[in-house]
Amino acid sequence: MATLANIIIQVMQIYWFLCIIYIFMSWLPNARESQFGQTIGKIVEPFFAPFRQIIPPIGMIDISPIVALIALRFAMDGVRYLFSMFM
Repeated sequence: MATLANIIIQVMQIYWFLCIIYIFMSWLPNARESQFGQTIGKIVEPFFAPFRQIIPPIGMIDISPIVALIALRFAMDGVRYLFSMFM
């Protein structure tokens, strides 16, 4: 069980880092239009989309990715807690 929990948490951490990279790419001109940026966008945008529908941008600032990252961290903590119950 511990191995399964570690694998799930590692995958979630890698996804969290991909989200961070994608957010920082918005600060660089044309970074999201590169092949690397489009690949990460295909992976990350489906996760961000529901949060963007719920949380509107504040002026020019989109805070929905921040809320999505917080939700992902809560999910990671939930997985840790659930697997700690079975050990």
